[in-house]
Amino acid sequence: QVQLVESGGGLVQAGGSLRLSCAASGSSFSINAMGWYRQAPGKQRELVAVISRTGWTNYADSVKGRFTISPDNGKNTVYLQMTSLKPEDTAVYYCNAVAPTGGRYWGEGTLVTVSS
Repeated sequence: QVQLVESGGGLVQAGGSLRLSCAASGSSFSINAMGWYRQAPGKQRELVAVISRTGWTNYADSVKGRFTISPDNGKNTVYLQMTSLKPEDTAVYYCNAVAPTGGRYWGEGTLVTVSS
């Protein structure tokens, strides 16, 4: 089992920055990849960014060039640095971990609100 705890959400003005953190505990050695998803009101949950154990990354087109996902392997933590935030980035951001079996773990989510 893997437990994920997100932090770093909040209210920011458009153009501002935030850094989200996701700390993994439990059987974190069994993680193949970690990522961030988001869900805005009335919309489906969507992938924001993902990073594999080998360092491969992938980003949603809407955040490329603005968001950066990075790991701190010593702390079993993954970060999402968000810059040039837009009102349409407003959502609950969820941390996700993928096990070698394909099983997925989710955090509780952290709210990011970008005001115009």
